[in-house]
Amino acid sequence: MRRLTLIRHGKSSWSHGVADHDRPLKPRAHRDADLVIQAFRPLLQKRSPVLWTSSARRALDSAKMFQDQLAISSEDFKVREELYTFDSEVLRAVIQSCEASIDDLIVFGHNPAITDLAGELGNKVFDNVPTTGLVAMEFESTNWQEISNGKTIQFFFPKNLR
Repeated sequence: MRRLTLIRHGKSSWSHGVADHDRPLKPRAHRDADLVIQAFRPLLQKRSPVLWTSSARRALDSAKMFQDQLAISSEDFKVREELYTFDSEVLRAVIQSCEASIDDLIVFGHNPAITDLAGELGNKVFDNVPTTGLVAMEFESTNWQEISNGKTIQFFFPKNLR
């Protein structure tokens, strides 16, 4: 059984005049992360996830909040440059490169890739996974290369948790 959790980065700011890759989080992103983490925590009972994140500042900073609050070790936290993508096929290929020894993978990325892939892999379609939105899916597959037709087991969006 494989579990994949897709999380869109927190709300970022366009007002700093920096390149897209370097956009920082808005204060709201921290509040939203706290809400989603509290809702998500029970799903992690007796699980040891590996967390991969895009190198973009907004995704990396979001992922670090989850890492800290969920006590994910630094050995299980990886920055993957190729996750800085907006294409669901590229995102899928990165996920499919995951080692067979990993059963539980959390991926921080960007839209529309997150929304599109959540709909393609799970059994629930979303119009939009919002910032700090989380979608968790399970797969019967024995390896990551063959994940498909998953079951969406939970999703948490900040506006539904306020």
